[in-house]
Amino acid sequence: MASSRVHNLYRRRSDREGSVPRGSAGRQSRAARREPSPPVPPPDGHALHELMVLSNALLDTRDEGEILRLAMDHIAAAGPYSAEAGFLRVAGDLVPGPRGGQIHAAVDRRVRELAGQDGPVTVPGWRWGRALGLRGLEGLHGYLVVTSRSRPTEAERSLLAMLVRHTAAALSVAFSDRRRREDALELHGLREERTALQRQLISVVAELGYQRAIHALMADVAASGGGEEAITRALHELTGLPALVEDRFGRLRSWTGPSRPDPYPEPDPVRQNEMLHAVAREVGPVRIKDRLITLVRPHGEMLGVLALVDARGEADEHTVLALEHAAASLALELAHLRNLAEVELRLHRELVDDLLAGTDEASAYARSEAVGHDLHRSHYIVVVQWSNRTADDLFAHTVGRAASAVGMRSLLTPRSDHVVLVADDRPHARALYEALARETGTRSGTIGVSAPCDSLDDIPHHYEEAQRALEVRRHSRERYGTTFFDELGLYRILGPGNGYRELETFVHEWLGQLIDYDSRHHAAMVETLSRYFDCGGNYDETAESLAIHRSTLRYRLQRIRDISGNDLANVEDRLNLQVATRVWRIVLGGPG
Repeated sequence: MASSRVHNLYRRRSDREGSVPRGSAGRQSRAARREPSPPVPPPDGHALHELMVLSNALLDTRDEGEILRLAMDHIAAAGPYSAEAGFLRVAGDLVPGPRGGQIHAAVDRRVRELAGQDGPVTVPGWRWGRALGLRGLEGLHGYLVVTSRSRPTEAERSLLAMLVRHTAAALSVAFSDRRRREDALELHGLREERTALQRQLISVVAELGYQRAIHALMADVAASGGGEEAITRALHELTGLPALVEDRFGRLRSWTGPSRPDPYPEPDPVRQNEMLHAVAREVGPVRIKDRLITLVRPHGEMLGVLALVDARGEADEHTVLALEHAAASLALELAHLRNLAEVELRLHRELVDDLLAGTDEASAYARSEAVGHDLHRSHYIVVVQWSNRTADDLFAHTVGRAASAVGMRSLLTPRSDHVVLVADDRPHARALYEALARETGTRSGTIGVSAPCDSLDDIPHHYEEAQRALEVRRHSRERYGTTFFDELGLYRILGPGNGYRELETFVHEWLGQLIDYDSRHHAAMVETLSRYFDCGGNYDETAESLAIHRSTLRYRLQRIRDISGNDLANVEDRLNLQVATRVWRIVLGGPG
């Protein structure tokens, strides 16, 4: 509205003088500014009237940027002036006003050099220029940079000074009004904060009472030595919800409350691992489906899971508090059990160390019975090595948990760079490896398994077999996974170590042309030859194992003779080709 009154004023003035209103001069281009004929100044009385109208418009405005824009747009009301630039003081710095346009670098630099004082400004194309400070009781509000093609008269200088004073006064009013609004908002925020603090204080008092009840109950649990069942029972009494404890693999250890599943569902290792990682990423208990879950991990090691079954979503902050305190008590209980496990591990270690070195059978049987293991059965020696883990007690615990998770009954001990297990059954080809990959978070591990051992005296020899199998796997192209000594075949008599370059040379010499042919034509000549030898040269068995017709096998064997130049009927060629295919498959990671 204020701006409309000023524009109406200039429209009447334009009609009188028959020229462009001075108020539009501020919006003309620099090319238009350099027109030779300056506008004729209005009479003093009329100029005073225009300034009074502009002053009212300025004082009616509460936005500092809009005030500066009005003053710049209507600078011609004070005389033959043009507004070159405007600045507002924001957070102690001079910021160009909202009018837009490019400010000459020399003008910007000169205004900052004045440091709050008025002073002359040189602008190319203008005879006269001056930077005028917009000051109020609070200090400097900004600057108005004014130019003119002629030197202003005293009357024009007075009118300009009046416009500057009115603009500064309007800025002071706007500044005070903004300050008042900010103070009101701050006061309102302080009142809300005070109310929130009062409510929080009331809540804290109630929570402290609840905490004292929780502490007292958990202290009684700890003093009674009731273990996991006492903790779940206390948590159920506090919350009214079914409470349970699972081990880190998802197997139930304790349940208190109604609706216990019977039988308890067998855990899915993949989903269990995903759940543990999801909860570990959060702070405090996490809701997953109908359960409120927290991890029990003293000193950072995962020992189990404590949960409340909350199908109706009734849990509040007091429920969460009780669950957290119960988890702390359970952590102490499981840490104690962990210490007992470490004692058991030490006993296992001493027994296994003696078995690997060779020991008295009677003593070994007695000690194994003391730790609950039956050494009278056939055993397998298993050697585990992980590239990112040191073979210390912590890793030994990890291997032991993984072995238990896949149903292996074993004794174990850490060695210099690997962990040794004496297992009472042949391990599954991939189960232990996959369990350890989940436990460690990496698949960069190798496992070697010996042939079955029926005598305690043979354990040292079978330990060497397991190490041999591990070394074969480590030096092969597929270096991570499980290797069984009794599946090495020919490689049992080839010592691992420095001979792999020679083995590759040998394989290339006898199979190189076939390997190249397979690579170029996406064929399977080397695999066909390997299967042929594995089946003892029997055509029917070979064709069946390859799922091809007998005539197709005959064609392939003839192509093998043609491509390689070797005669399968020649005893020496046949032996070298058979050895080469075996090394290609077992050592160099060929298919099959």
